Amino acid sequence: MAPALARQIERPIRRLRLRVRGTVQGVGFRPFAYRLARTMRLSGFVLNDSAGVLIEIEGQDAERFPDAIRSQAPPLARIGSIDVLELAPAGGARFEILESLGGKSATRIAADAATCAECRDELSDPASRFFGYPFVNCTHCGPRFTITRALPYDRAQTSMASFPMCQACEADYLDPENRRFRAEPVACPDCGPGLSHPVAEVAARLDDGAIVALKGVGGFHLLCDARNDEAVALLRQRKARDQKPFAIMLRDIEAARQLAMLSEAEVALLVSPASPIVLVEAPAGAVSDGIAPGLRRIGLILAYAPLHHLLLDALARHSPHCPPALVATSANPGGEPLVADNADAARRLATIADLIVTHDRDIAVRADDSVLQVIDGAPSFIRRARGFVPEPVDLGTDGPSVIATGADLKNTVCVTRGREAFLSQHIGGLDNAEAIRFQREAIAHLCSILNVKPEFAACDLHPDFRSVRMAESLGLPVVPVQHHLAHVAAVAAEHRLPGPVLGLALDGHGFGTDGTSWGGEMLTVDGHHWRRAGSLAPLPLPGGDRAAREPWRMGLAALEAAGRLDLAAKLWPGHTGVEQVTAMFTRGMRPPRTSSLGRLFDAAAAIAGLCLVQAYEGQPAMEFEALVRAPRSLVGGYEIRNGVLDFRPLMLHLAGRELGSADAADLFHGTLIAGLAEWAAEGAHNLGTQRIALGGGCMINRVLADGLAQTLRERGFDPYLPRQAPANDGGIALGQAAHARHVVVHDQASMEENRTCA
Repeated sequence: MAPALARQIERPIRRLRLRVRGTVQGVGFRPFAYRLARTMRLSGFVLNDSAGVLIEIEGQDAERFPDAIRSQAPPLARIGSIDVLELAPAGGARFEILESLGGKSATRIAADAATCAECRDELSDPASRFFGYPFVNCTHCGPRFTITRALPYDRAQTSMASFPMCQACEADYLDPENRRFRAEPVACPDCGPGLSHPVAEVAARLDDGAIVALKGVGGFHLLCDARNDEAVALLRQRKARDQKPFAIMLRDIEAARQLAMLSEAEVALLVSPASPIVLVEAPAGAVSDGIAPGLRRIGLILAYAPLHHLLLDALARHSPHCPPALVATSANPGGEPLVADNADAARRLATIADLIVTHDRDIAVRADDSVLQVIDGAPSFIRRARGFVPEPVDLGTDGPSVIATGADLKNTVCVTRGREAFLSQHIGGLDNAEAIRFQREAIAHLCSILNVKPEFAACDLHPDFRSVRMAESLGLPVVPVQHHLAHVAAVAAEHRLPGPVLGLALDGHGFGTDGTSWGGEMLTVDGHHWRRAGSLAPLPLPGGDRAAREPWRMGLAALEAAGRLDLAAKLWPGHTGVEQVTAMFTRGMRPPRTSSLGRLFDAAAAIAGLCLVQAYEGQPAMEFEALVRAPRSLVGGYEIRNGVLDFRPLMLHLAGRELGSADAADLFHGTLIAGLAEWAAEGAHNLGTQRIALGGGCMINRVLADGLAQTLRERGFDPYLPRQAPANDGGIALGQAAHARHVVVHDQASMEENRTCA
């Protein structure tokens, strides 16, 4: 007998039980395990249960199976851990897929995924029974989170429960060799959801300049031809959205390359299964000037649902030499949450859309499109929703379950379970009753699918926030977390940074522990302990909240702080409001003050003559950023005294020189980067750390974030930017939850120590 064969015969038969945790349900994991076991000639079984996937494997190669699972897992699977237990061999000649077991769930559902290449091929293949079917999917793609009501992830727990499978779909579902084996949303024209209007009709209406409300995966989009100036202007008028930029949906990456200048990192994001909106550079005239007024970058998204592919293919047949481009904006009139229900669409979108296109697959959980950009060479969230939720952030250690209710703007909520933190989809501003209902809906659903009962609630420090009242209504002990501390804590949590950490929190507004408005803060954070180590020099807020909506007020405030109100008449001649507020300052008016970097951006944009009254949040800073060509620093443009960073010299220079807007943008951004870097370096040196966390809404500014991270790195420090949550208030809930856990653990330890001493 050959030696190799003898060794194979002599190897013992082993049986292993594998507990696989992570995103392993609804992603084709069971059929993958089945096929792998057959290939390796192993017996046993696989099933879904409340903890994830349970596998028992038996044979001579059983010990190789865990590594094979990790290295060959399905594309949408995210393995968190594999626990292995040795069992006594039980015999058996085959490997089986068993029925799911219920119980308290500790697994998680996958995020929605864009249509895969195989399904796209079937969509356009006349020989396929899925030809032209707008709901084709398989285990590698399609809706997951947005159709799931509860776990374990089985068809009966989703909005596909009302669509019994036809004989052909059931055969696919039960065939282990089929790509749709155990694909819960599987359906075809004979048994699945249907569309209210033919795709050809929808395409014809769009081609004629109509506005269409289209029900998609996570909610309704409002669509129109992005190259039709009149259609874009009409959509702005009907939606009451004067200047805020729109996103554009394209057929494929080739169409995107024709429209914009794309980096490799941006291409990777656009074609990823998450299929987010990605901000990219686009040449002037590529689309209607009404898409992103005053901005250099536009938001692109590729078709990610079968319906999108069919629609854009139909439009392409009308103009084969010019790839179709559609405005694709969230259908949320009046600042309300995204519309996701058919009846709701008929009620709320009838005055906006010329045609409302629905289907009869319910959206169990509404979710906007995610929005990302590439900052410092890597993806960075502006809005985190479809395609990424509910993927968790690993906090590194176990802790008590906390629910955090976020901020009042760009709201998300966060629930922790064990060592994981789960951010909800983007909810938005909590300034109307519908948004409050959406927040309650998100809280209930997140707790349900995670099967957790939070022990504590975390919230902002602001006494008048609706998110704070939500936390107080949950009947749990409440841990308030200061706004800017939450920004820094979010960055420290996702990067699992041990203390001490220096953090810069740079944004528009947050309620400070002293009752004033903060927004340009240097904080030191070490577990539950933190302190304010510095801030930007404060500016007056003439008119209070109006100063955030009318940047000329902040421009005037900067002049007053520098003692040069006399320059106001030259900068804004004949402006009645400027004259009135100047007179009030002269008479001794002392408005509240703020250390906000966001308000400093407003002041600089107004002084540069760029934006005196904003049409949407962040407009002055976004338009100012769009003008930057090459940032350059003004020598002597800032001062640092006792931890306070003062940019009055820069503001005086901008006001006293006749600079063009682009020159002013270069000088402002360059000096800002230099000043913040020196300030942070001084703070980090005093703290004795190299780790600097950079958070807050101003870190959405790519010029600032790129420049600051690079400058700090050149000075020998380790800058950390938000990657798994937005830098803006969309990431606040993560920071609240992470810091609250530190507080709770510390308080519990102190109580235990006191009891021991007693």
